[in-house]
Amino acid sequence: MRASKVTIADVTFLADLSGALFWQAQRLLIVSDLHLEKGSSYARRGVLLPPYDTLATLSRLTAVIARHDPRMVIALGDSFHDRDAHERLSTSNREMLAAMQMRRDWIWISGNHDPALPPDLGGTVASEVAIGPIVFRHEPTGAAGEIAGHLHPKARVATRGRSMERRCFASDGERAVMPAFGAYTGGLSIRDAAFARIFRNAGLMAHVLGDSRLHAISASRCH
Repeated sequence: MRASKVTIADVTFLADLSGALFWQAQRLLIVSDLHLEKGSSYARRGVLLPPYDTLATLSRLTAVIARHDPRMVIALGDSFHDRDAHERLSTSNREMLAAMQMRRDWIWISGNHDPALPPDLGGTVASEVAIGPIVFRHEPTGAAGEIAGHLHPKARVATRGRSMERRCFASDGERAVMPAFGAYTGGLSIRDAAFARIFRNAGLMAHVLGDSRLHAISASRCH
């Protein structure tokens, strides 16, 4: 099972095992926190990481787009790790991005890492987007019908006598926070106080990205 159904504000989405959401009725694919060129950003500060994060992230995104063939893609902010990261994209990575954007609408939501994206990346830039009862933005406010990113939710769960930590979708059925899609992105525990401020009822679920399927686990059962 590459995807599982998740309902947010009475809208049914497919939560993809990659960490993307797909709204079938709108043919809309949502991803968050790509953090492209994070490796090169760290290298500029003397922290050497293998410089393959952008390729890995774009390759996974290409596969998700091929799987769902969306009419529109919304990237929920922090698509680039810093304000200059887009300038460090290689020619081949720019070509990959352009190929994904062909024949479909593409919206970049501005994030705290990339508040001012240039027009030469293709697509359009917005601070937030509303479609029907759903509002897409980078930083979560806790509003009903909101799908946001920024916090990089992860969950630690016990299985077969050992604990496992994985990225997850955080949702209580009325709002959701997306997992980070980028190859080098870390995560924040779903038990952190930041999530308690957004999800104020007892229904918070972690839709955990497993090896072959998603696992819906009550946040209260996560460590």
